[in-house]
Amino acid sequence: MSQDLGRLLLRLGVGGMLFLHGLFKIEHGVAFIEGMVRGHGLPGFLAWAVYLGEVAAPICLVLGLWTRLAGLAIAVDMLVALALVHAHELGHLGMAGGWAVELPALYLVGGLVAALLGGGRYAVGKGRWS
Repeated sequence: MSQDLGRLLLRLGVGGMLFLHGLFKIEHGVAFIEGMVRGHGLPGFLAWAVYLGEVAAPICLVLGLWTRLAGLAIAVDMLVALALVHAHELGHLGMAGGWAVELPALYLVGGLVAALLGGGRYAVGKGRWS
């Protein structure tokens, strides 16, 4: 039971907090991300995938619906964010101490942990991908 409670807390924490980043994208769009994506020689439409990684996947994670796929989508989203947005910060400390990219790194690790553990007893979804 405590393992299932731990999975629930992981899902609520990672999914709930990351969803707030997705809300920003819903309110303000992804034009700024399109510019970064194009600046790296990639097609601009890939910026729209942020809605998958920061809106759909966090909602699924919170609900425990397709938890493993949602966790993987979050991890991939954070890898792309680290590569496109935070690459220049990887070897640096932040203004208040700690690693400059600790937030996307924590989301990355949280997504991977959710993908490995699954949703647990308190998840909506059941089966192989939850």
